[in-house]
Amino acid sequence: MMEMTAKSKKVLHAQVEALSRKVEHFNKTELESLILMFNSLMAEQFSRGRPANGLKRGKFRGLLQGTFEMTNAVMMDEVFRSFDKDGHGVIILEEWIRGLAVFLRGTLDEKMNNTFRVYDLNNDKFISKDEIFHMLKHSFIKWPSEEDPDEGIKDVVEITMKKMDLDHDGMLSFDDFQKSVLDENLFLQAFGPCLPDNTIIAKFEQLAFKEPEQ
Repeated sequence: MMEMTAKSKKVLHAQVEALSRKVEHFNKTELESLILMFNSLMAEQFSRGRPANGLKRGKFRGLLQGTFEMTNAVMMDEVFRSFDKDGHGVIILEEWIRGLAVFLRGTLDEKMNNTFRVYDLNNDKFISKDEIFHMLKHSFIKWPSEEDPDEGIKDVVEITMKKMDLDHDGMLSFDDFQKSVLDENLFLQAFGPCLPDNTIIAKFEQLAFKEPEQ
């Protein structure tokens, strides 16, 4: 790793101090490591194309695939959207830190809010049958029967809606989703994996927060 200049150390310290007042779940040492990781990803991105003011979708998807073992294209795009809070098409430093705080160490409430946002594909505050169908179709690589796979997915959608649509209005509100998850935690990622499991989180944190070599 290149030796940091006095100016870059000062900038890093200021970023850590500012983010420590805004984001929970990370201490200052961990924040510093995540900022340096962000800077490294930005540098790799810059070396391969035009500069950008944040992480682009392709670079972020590479991280989701290579580090967090995600394979579902729909989920990866929606996770990107959940990080990119301002909708500007790139993930800036604060969005990176805020997103990872929930991704790695979020409370159940934070994870429910995040997952609902991921599953609400058109951002209308409801999850429709069509959205569930679209997500499940990309979650299953191959159906084991000779029947029309779309019909099998539609059956799963109907069964899931019966269990989770508590007010019976034909779509899932956040209230429906929250109550369903609190009753059965498996519903948190019912429509596709959009959060890493504990084993992957542990590997990432071991890599990200390891002590620098002397």
